[in-house]
Amino acid sequence: MRVGILSLMHESNTFIGTPTTLEMFRSSRILIGNEVADLFEDGLNEVSGFFQGLAESGIEAVPLFYAGTEPSGRITKGTCDALMQMMFEQVERAGEPDGWLVAPHGANVGEGEDYWDLDGYWLSRLRRIVGEGTPIICTIDPHANLSERMIEACDATIAYRSNPHLDQKEVGLQASRLMARTLRGEVRPTQAASFPPIAINIERQLTGAAPCRPMYDLADRLLDRPGVLSNSIVLGFPYSDVPEMGAATIAVTDGDVCLGEAVAGELADYLHTRRSDFKGAFIGIRQAVDVAVAVDGPVCLLDMGDNVGGGSAGDGTMLAHELHGRGDIRAFVCLYDREAVSVAAAAGVGARATLRMGGKTDDLHGPPLEVSVTVRGVYGGRFRESEIRHGGRTAFDMGQTAVVDTDNGLTISLTSRRVVPVSLGLMTSCDLRPDAFDVIVAKGVHAPVAAYAPVCTRLIRVDTPGATAADMRKFEFHHRRRPLYPFEEI
Repeated sequence: MRVGILSLMHESNTFIGTPTTLEMFRSSRILIGNEVADLFEDGLNEVSGFFQGLAESGIEAVPLFYAGTEPSGRITKGTCDALMQMMFEQVERAGEPDGWLVAPHGANVGEGEDYWDLDGYWLSRLRRIVGEGTPIICTIDPHANLSERMIEACDATIAYRSNPHLDQKEVGLQASRLMARTLRGEVRPTQAASFPPIAINIERQLTGAAPCRPMYDLADRLLDRPGVLSNSIVLGFPYSDVPEMGAATIAVTDGDVCLGEAVAGELADYLHTRRSDFKGAFIGIRQAVDVAVAVDGPVCLLDMGDNVGGGSAGDGTMLAHELHGRGDIRAFVCLYDREAVSVAAAAGVGARATLRMGGKTDDLHGPPLEVSVTVRGVYGGRFRESEIRHGGRTAFDMGQTAVVDTDNGLTISLTSRRVVPVSLGLMTSCDLRPDAFDVIVAKGVHAPVAAYAPVCTRLIRVDTPGATAADMRKFEFHHRRRPLYPFEEI
């Protein structure tokens, strides 16, 4: 038996003015055929799980297409057209696989009516090509904005169960093993979804702690019901202005649609009843720094408004200004700033230079920090991560990176590429030790937790402004569901 593998990964923040282009995908990753296997067979994400699970079951994997790039703005129509052409050329060349394992992100948003729900578009197109009798099993990020079209196109959909995302390979294995059971005729998966009118605040989406943990405990208990093959909680991605924005629940059963509806509904009812627990709690910049300096460090300040994993610029300076202004805190901040990297590298290690750092992408994240610095080091910016971290990535490339020190305790890492801070390699690859600082700023919400929690005494999520500001009610939505809590009471 043969199973085709397809994946398209992008988290589209529609509040960002800079669109996502084909060049951004090309500079990150577009893989065709065996290139997919070469990269992922020994990896840590869900596509790696597809390969391992199929091999364990004696099923031939048919890798066809993978494309992914860092979270950013809406994908241009021309880029969507090109990606769809590449993907479906490979689908046509694959012949007739016995099944399909697919890994959309779930928050892909493109320009144009066809691509508004890009994942729903390509999954539905695949279903039309392969017909109703060929199983399609799908994995998604829990930050998906799930659509009914996505559910209708697939026999089963399984979301990662952890945030930070540490179980992607496990979910890929689960999907491939379910595919094997389906092809052997042992089960007949069918799925149902519920769409409660609730948007979960990003600050509340840590799956290992309340309020999420009790909800996942209920989901785990529901797996014990006879006939339930899997269930999922979709947390949603609040930075996409689309009709599907918000939470959802999924249940996959062995041919029992009514059971699936009941299980998905029970999870949705739990969320509805406790919806006020998921509104979010916010602490401002000055208060967060006050708390951080009052305890033994290092303390990690999570810069929610400049969350690179949510598509933000990575050059927000609000926390850098506050820390620099205090003048007596050993602090670390990473800023995306190619221009400043070039100036620092040209000056050379040990040289003095006056730099305008950060705050250059837009006017949402604070003005540039202009200050005299000493260039501590210049680095190539590539490093590897051996542990399972958010997203399952093992190889990172920050581009040329310059580390500079101000005269009052602030160390700034300037990178030529945006980087999601999910690995301590962001610091250690530049000869920086976390324990040398009182405060470490990480531009994320939950993605940095697995890496930074073991080396920090406390993590504080800071309500900073920006393209990923935690309070979603500050954004102007035109297309979301109405009513939708907490925008409206329900």
